Amino acid sequence: MSSKLHLSPKADVKSLISSLVTKTKVISGKYHRFLDRHFPRFYVLYTTFMKGLQMSWADAKKAKRIKTNMWKHNIKFHQLSYREMEHLRQFRRDVTKCLFLGIISIPPFANYLVFLLMYLFPRQLLIKHFWTPKQQIDFLEIYHTIRKQSHPEILCYLEKIIPHISDAGLQWHMTELCTKVQRGTHPAVHDILALREGFSKHPLGMNHLHTLQMKALSRAMLLTPHLPSVLLRHRLKTHTTVIHQLDKALAKLGISQLTAQEVKSACYLRGLNSTLIAEERCRAWLAEWLQISCSLKEAELSLLLHNVVLLSINYTGTRR
Repeated sequence: MSSKLHLSPKADVKSLISSLVTKTKVISGKYHRFLDRHFPRFYVLYTTFMKGLQMSWADAKKAKRIKTNMWKHNIKFHQLSYREMEHLRQFRRDVTKCLFLGIISIPPFANYLVFLLMYLFPRQLLIKHFWTPKQQIDFLEIYHTIRKQSHPEILCYLEKIIPHISDAGLQWHMTELCTKVQRGTHPAVHDILALREGFSKHPLGMNHLHTLQMKALSRAMLLTPHLPSVLLRHRLKTHTTVIHQLDKALAKLGISQLTAQEVKSACYLRGLNSTLIAEERCRAWLAEWLQISCSLKEAELSLLLHNVVLLSINYTGTRR
């Protein structure tokens, strides 16, 4: 009998696979070091792209798990936890952004054009997973500049609409609020909530907003304003309702449970340029937002929509 021990065929296969994986990792490491040393700019793009693919795949799997659980247990979107709701909201927006790339890459050889467009227009065509760290900072600043350009138009509309408000008390409160904001004062929560009734009916209710105001509000929410008024109104309603549902879930969870990045992202979604503000100031602002949002009924959500401007425009640290 031979004294040598022989591995089984199954063990031989496992050993071979393990050896191949080890060698692949060594080669990959050498390739990464070569790119980093000789082509540093390309290496940043390469690593960002690879990480982006991994993060996008992980997002898709998580979204699928959430949707499967919703289907199995008959759970509605507003019944999800805050983080599940936020994940689905962001994933839907990311998928929508990727649809354009998917459509234009259908024709033969169009994928070469797609790669060129992705390189030339990363902000417009790529989701944030594929942005470099510097691009993330720069692009968020650009997006906030775009929505900030709509602020004067929105405030001007509110001032012009004051004479058309039937209630004298609401007229006075609106005049006071507009004056405070135009003078650079950050309004108190009670200043904004005093107007909730005025935003539930003509002329400031969601169903009564003028087309130009809806276009300006769409820009303030980073939504396209280039749609018919019917679609603009529907999209603003849907977007504001989702934020209202998120706010209720966040109030249940507690702001203290959020990480620093989650707080910054939540504030940015609601109109605040949180990239320029300390975390504690962001938490304080988000607490004010939730106090307003959780006090509103569905019919008063036009106030929450305008709150994107009213509560953020003069907050400490946002003006330059």
